[in-house]
Amino acid sequence: MKLVEQFGEQSFDAVYAIEATVHAPTWEGVYGEIKKVLKPGGIFGVYEWCMTDTWDATNPSHKELAHKIEIGNGIPEMRSINSAREALKKVGFEIIHEEDLADRPDEIPWYYPLEGDIFKAQTAWDLLTCWRTSGSGKFVTHHALWWMEKVGIVPSGTWECFV
Repeated sequence: MKLVEQFGEQSFDAVYAIEATVHAPTWEGVYGEIKKVLKPGGIFGVYEWCMTDTWDATNPSHKELAHKIEIGNGIPEMRSINSAREALKKVGFEIIHEEDLADRPDEIPWYYPLEGDIFKAQTAWDLLTCWRTSGSGKFVTHHALWWMEKVGIVPSGTWECFV
């Protein structure tokens, strides 16, 4: 269902999306729907997966990284930040602020839980989060899923998703 059919035109002062619009078939389509439901002068804030300006589609390691992000996040196709900019402008948005979290000068990067380095954990919960993405965490998860599938705790085919 289209947003405008559900909510009506110019219904909101602000709309936000967090790691969601990347799943739409096109950014122009979803951004256009968001634009329609915003009141004049409304704000749209989006935090999204996209490849930076330095991404090179001909670089095998860049392609591998993009593919891993796609698989890990259920993204049909990683798109470039430039295509996001173009889509926003095409439907009538003005970009007021843009930031690449990877460019922040933080001592510990935003993606630290994904690295599997437990020494970057900042809280007790982080220890579990970081461990899950470590080599031993992946090993345990992989084998636990196999076992849970065999005894019927998880649906058949679950284990194959993590091979």
